[in-house]
Amino acid sequence: MNRAPKEIQGLAARRAALKLFDAVLRRGETLDQAAAAATAGLSTTSDQALARAIAGEALRWLTDLDALIDSATRLRLAEDAKARTVLRIMLAQWLRLDTPPHAVVATGLPLLAGGPRRLAHGVFGALVRQPASLPPVPTLPARVTQRWGERAPAVAAGLAVPPPLDLTLRDPSATEQWAETLGGVSLAAGHVRLPRGTMVGDLAGYAEGAWWVQDLAASLPARLLGPGEGRRVLDLCAAPGGKTLQLAAAGWRVTALDINGRRLDRLRENLARTGLTAEVVVADALAWEPGEPFDAVLLDAPCTATGTARRHPDVLHRIGERQIAEMADLQARLLDRAIAWIKPGGRLVYAVCSLEREEGEEQVRRIAAASDPIRADELPPGLSPTPEGWTRTDPGMLAGQGGLDGFFITRLAA
Repeated sequence: MNRAPKEIQGLAARRAALKLFDAVLRRGETLDQAAAAATAGLSTTSDQALARAIAGEALRWLTDLDALIDSATRLRLAEDAKARTVLRIMLAQWLRLDTPPHAVVATGLPLLAGGPRRLAHGVFGALVRQPASLPPVPTLPARVTQRWGERAPAVAAGLAVPPPLDLTLRDPSATEQWAETLGGVSLAAGHVRLPRGTMVGDLAGYAEGAWWVQDLAASLPARLLGPGEGRRVLDLCAAPGGKTLQLAAAGWRVTALDINGRRLDRLRENLARTGLTAEVVVADALAWEPGEPFDAVLLDAPCTATGTARRHPDVLHRIGERQIAEMADLQARLLDRAIAWIKPGGRLVYAVCSLEREEGEEQVRRIAAASDPIRADELPPGLSPTPEGWTRTDPGMLAGQGGLDGFFITRLAA
């Protein structure tokens, strides 16, 4: 009786990584969008995490990996050749994840069943024998470098490694206590930073809702509205909900609105875990109307998310002029509506996790609302407002302390 050959250990995770990588470059999906389908056949969370890590590092270092492949081939492989794609993820494992070359070969070449295995084996072997290496900082795609201009080298340096884990505390007065309990460092009141790879659910304070995961830069917009003192605030485009939790913890009466009901389920879960309260509304902000104006509005608008490339390196390769223009149009429409919902004397904070000027600076210059300048003492040490009173962060900032995501933030007065 013939038995099916036993699958090579670890091959399923590499197959899933290949699917993730293809979904980004061929179909323009995000890693998050592609993850469920690509990793559906993996039985353990560790395999799912490995597939994500392989694809993520291959995307983060794509330009440099391609340069290595091209240096070891007599005829240049086509951009979409499967051999090139498999070599990318093989090299990412060896050079970024410290996988031994023999294990890379054993789990990589089977991905080329019926294809040019000998070619891929030869190229990989030649690079191992050199031995090849990556530069200290990933080389950004030419289009991205041109767009980000003089900021590009610093941003690239900030993308060299995936980010640490940031937590926002429900009670900022307990910052020192939680930093000590969790063995982390704090870069601002109400913030604790832990090493990458920390298992969130196992940490002290998780079950009782003492904190939630939120990048330091992502916590800034809600901070800039200050204490709520029982006043009403609209968190527009609220999912997945970190800013809603911040505002509720700061004493605001929060209405959290988002068009995506499934993503709001995560907010409801975190509200229950933390014991905080908010009115959660599933609606399209372009059609919804409030019953009365708010004391403040926080609009963390949908955007291209190019500022999150540290944790989502797919944005380096998915986002182009069309996506930027589409997001800028949506942001303009949302901003025009949001301003109309503020009481006289109220404030609006507008934010995007994007490095593109069309989504940040140009949005503010377009509207006629008065600025309420952000002060240096409202920001964590090491950050400062622009001369216009805005805040612009990027992954190259606070580099010696683990960095942060890229955001544009402004505060306007009604």
